[in-house]
Amino acid sequence: MAEIQLKALAHSYIANPAGPGDYAIRQLDHIWHKGGAYALLGPSGCGKSTMLNIISGLVQPSEGDVLFDGKRVNELSPRDRNIAQVFQFPVIYDSMTVYENLAFPLKNNKVPAAKIKTRVQEIAEVLEIEDKLHKKAKNLTADEKQKVSMGRGLVREDVSAILFDEPLTVIDPQLKWKLRRKLKQIHEQFDITMVYVTHDQLEASTFADKIAVMYDGQVVQFGSPTELFEAPNHTFVGYFIGSPGMNIVEVERCSGGVRFGSIVLPLEAWQVELLERMETSNVKVGIRPEFIEISPVVSDDTYAAEVLDVEDLGTYKIVTAQLGGQEVKVRQNEEFDAIVGTRVDLSFPKQWLLLYVDEFLVQEQQP
Repeated sequence: MAEIQLKALAHSYIANPAGPGDYAIRQLDHIWHKGGAYALLGPSGCGKSTMLNIISGLVQPSEGDVLFDGKRVNELSPRDRNIAQVFQFPVIYDSMTVYENLAFPLKNNKVPAAKIKTRVQEIAEVLEIEDKLHKKAKNLTADEKQKVSMGRGLVREDVSAILFDEPLTVIDPQLKWKLRRKLKQIHEQFDITMVYVTHDQLEASTFADKIAVMYDGQVVQFGSPTELFEAPNHTFVGYFIGSPGMNIVEVERCSGGVRFGSIVLPLEAWQVELLERMETSNVKVGIRPEFIEISPVVSDDTYAAEVLDVEDLGTYKIVTAQLGGQEVKVRQNEEFDAIVGTRVDLSFPKQWLLLYVDEFLVQEQQP
């Protein structure tokens, strides 16, 4: 296992990049600690696979350094970095048996035959393919082939890290949850540094202890699933995490707070003071649908809104309401009853109303 550090890293597929827009990965610093289970989460084209290929050595970065346990490895091949990588589609030898596929990396490393047999059996049992060991790989189903591909990465005990590049793409949806849990169990059993690339927030939160969210070539937040949900550091994280995502509304400054349309939202004193010192006009507020409350009584802290839609999702309902010319989503329990076109009174608990300036979360500075 290794600690993997990315230092002032940037990459462009253009020979002479002229600006930030020409970079697949903008300059960033990041550390994957030894033995951690991490996810790299973001939409297509945000730089996830590029970063993974830079770590593995398949791509050499345009700028910056890749360090394994403090040692620069930019020029080392994937083999010399001792990295195992599992790709989106299975990479196995169809003419070999499952056993031969799993044993292949160990044979290349001159591992004794008795040790190979023990290790292959162990990984096959973990992945629940021990009954397939003597079948030709070409006769396997797509999900079985991907299990073998994963096994080829897991079978080596001496790897610095295992990198997974959206490995469940070809897996039947009913099996995805089981395999995600299986990977989590494997990590806990073998204590291997794992980095799992995905665009699926459920996959990321099921597998990883910490998630790095990428957007536009940058890691905009690195934290636990709870941290990403409760305190998104960037408006994109708020939008991308959650179903539905965070309500994010453009606002203007006003005395004592901010406003949109006819709605005035008071802010904490430190937030008002901070806004007064900033010149930017890019100011937004965000609040999760789960944290907006529908009040049974009208008060100074509630805002009248019109119900536009009620979506029944079985165990809960999503209410879409119009407030100050904006649509906001509110999550309610399954017993909630409202008719489209009627009035509801919304309140926004201050601890869950977040302020964003130039797309990043503004937090109170500790003394």
